[in-house]
Amino acid sequence: MTTLLVASTGGHLAELHDLLPRLGVQDDCVWATFDSPQSRSLLDGHEVIHVPPATTRDAVGTLRDLLAAGRVLRGGRYRRVVSTGASVAMSFFLPAARRGLDCHYIESATRTEGPSLTGRLVARMPRTRLYTQYPGWADGRWRYGGSIFDGYVAAPAAPRPVRRIVVALGTHERFGFPRLLRRLVEVVPPEAEVLWQVGSTRIPRMPAGARRQVPYAEMQQAMRDADVIVTHAGVGSALAAMRAGHRAVYVPRRARHGEHVDDHQVEMARELDRRGLVLAREADAVTALDLVESASWTVATTGTVAPFQWAGPP
Repeated sequence: MTTLLVASTGGHLAELHDLLPRLGVQDDCVWATFDSPQSRSLLDGHEVIHVPPATTRDAVGTLRDLLAAGRVLRGGRYRRVVSTGASVAMSFFLPAARRGLDCHYIESATRTEGPSLTGRLVARMPRTRLYTQYPGWADGRWRYGGSIFDGYVAAPAAPRPVRRIVVALGTHERFGFPRLLRRLVEVVPPEAEVLWQVGSTRIPRMPAGARRQVPYAEMQQAMRDADVIVTHAGVGSALAAMRAGHRAVYVPRRARHGEHVDDHQVEMARELDRRGLVLAREADAVTALDLVESASWTVATTGTVAPFQWAGPP
């Protein structure tokens, strides 16, 4: 029984990829996602179907994915669809439900207090089973299945000088993060070697060597080699830093500054700071001492994590 795994690139794909060993479906699955350096690297060796990209609240992109989903699901190969979002989940669940397929929607770990817009929409659809990664808001409709962060633990390490820093502000076309970039230009040690991935962020005094986007493989290697990682509070960024062994300085975007559509990154930063997996800071309050503290920690995998708790057979 082939399972179709659906996710947009970025944090949604990173989550579903990290959850895969716990889902019990990896022996017979196909991926549907956008074509990007991240998807090509993460899914190397897997069967992948590339569908048109859709960004945040992108009606045109969602419609294109709906048409692509109809073509992908034609022929009866698949028996279930599993997705971590975002809008591409809705695009696939609509034709999947019409064909009588079971749909499983795992809400993003960024949603610590309730479902996203996509989650609220797919909750209205028949044959859709809903999962949260936080037991605090599980109810009769939303089941707690487990968290992607259950597999990581932080521990203090020997202090080391801050010589190599990775700054990852995200690559979203619509949302920059100038508050954080201005602050980092002020507090980063002048002797440090810094990889700046700034996306659409622009400030009057741009740091030397700032790049809009860094190739995926180069970014992963730079994170492994870094003493400190500073990143916006996206779930994909957190997972990348943890996999590289770092307790990142983790800075949430704020909706009131036009840095995102809502404050879900604030919730994400609080949750991961509570777990000790990041050092959460506000953009205007990051200090050089935060960089030193971050460099004095390490993050590792726990080894054994419980299987994801499905509502009935997945």
